[in-house]
Amino acid sequence: MATKIALVLIFFAILIGVGIYSRKSTSNTNAFVLGGRNVGPWLTAFAYGTSYFSAVVFVGYAGQFGWKYGISSTWIGIGNAVIGSLLAWLVLARRTRVMTHHLDVVTMPSYFEKRYDSKALKIAASAIVFIFLIPYTASVYNGLSNLFEMAFGIPYTYCVIAMAVLTAIYVIVGGYMATAINDFIQGCIMLVGIVLVIIAVLQSRGGLTAAVAQMAAVPSEAGEGAFASIFGPDPLGLFGVVVLTSLGT
Repeated sequence: MATKIALVLIFFAILIGVGIYSRKSTSNTNAFVLGGRNVGPWLTAFAYGTSYFSAVVFVGYAGQFGWKYGISSTWIGIGNAVIGSLLAWLVLARRTRVMTHHLDVVTMPSYFEKRYDSKALKIAASAIVFIFLIPYTASVYNGLSNLFEMAFGIPYTYCVIAMAVLTAIYVIVGGYMATAINDFIQGCIMLVGIVLVIIAVLQSRGGLTAAVAQMAAVPSEAGEGAFASIFGPDPLGLFGVVVLTSLGT
């Protein structure tokens, strides 16, 4: 427990330290919202990745759909990587970067307003961001708070408040640059962490082959071995999840 607390405190200190370090990048609105358009590809990629594959994925999402679809839930990860990440960048990234710079805008609602000369489109885009960011943020805080409650025995409410305050400090102080740097650090931790999780799970099940064999033995309404099949017990539902979480993004 002492080691866990020490690591968390070090992590919190780094987050706040990055926020203070990034203060010089918040001299104006453009710098605060976009990091002066000088964040770079690696930080930008990690910021995108850690927002996309956050606590929603690591704490609840993976477990829920892994339990529901078995080994076929791998298709969700492939869809997220190829469609939600790679295709999004290939099709949209450069075009968006060029046009937002050309129109001198720093937010997507402002971009829609100038690009299509429509105040109504700006209001609609702002409403979409405002409304749907609430359940997304709530799901992230819910996942993290449950994780902290399980690991440290701290009441859920205190975890939510502490994380909100911590996030507010480094975002308000350092803007997008602080967010991007912290996302890069968190992304590295996530990569190492998920590899360790996979290794631990496989070791506890006696290896990959044994784990798949045990999964195939789990009863399913779709028939014996459905959870270890390539398309799982519910292919149509699986396809819907892939579309929702990949193409939607």
